[in-house]
Amino acid sequence: MSRTTLPFHTQDISALARSLRAQLSQCEQPPSHVELLNMLARSAGHRNFQSWRAQVAARDLLDNPPAEPAPVDYVLLKQLLRYFDSSGRLARWPGKFSHREPCLWVLWSKLPPRQALSEDGINRILQANHMFRDHALLRRMMCDAGMVVRTADGREYKRVERRPPAEAAALIHQLGAQSNRG
Repeated sequence: MSRTTLPFHTQDISALARSLRAQLSQCEQPPSHVELLNMLARSAGHRNFQSWRAQVAARDLLDNPPAEPAPVDYVLLKQLLRYFDSSGRLARWPGKFSHREPCLWVLWSKLPPRQALSEDGINRILQANHMFRDHALLRRMMCDAGMVVRTADGREYKRVERRPPAEAAALIHQLGAQSNRG
């Protein structure tokens, strides 16, 4: 497993030291590696280490965009379009495993970003965007694929913000263009 170097920077080292001292004074024993990383991140003004790492990764991606977009398999795209009706609803569940994920990405794109949904809320969105009456299958598959996360009790669902693969992005774009023409 390769490690990426994450540069650490703070505007005010004195404020960093004060924050670290306050956090360390609340510890009953020496902090673990992860606890120390979270303390450093909070001292620099971030919510936690994961949040800080995501900020660094996003900034790096913006500063160094990919040189060329991933190629799209247009033959596969044509095959995937057959699973949808003219209004962009998923008409049938793909039999081929390799066709399922791009279709799930289309449904993922219909979920509101950065918004918590109840189980009933996500079910309504899925029911409105497919025709074979198995929203539970779709919801479960999206969770299994890491496109949606849910709380342990299953009451709240959130879309995971990621970039869809090339074919899925092209499929989402094509279906959006079709529904705008119709």
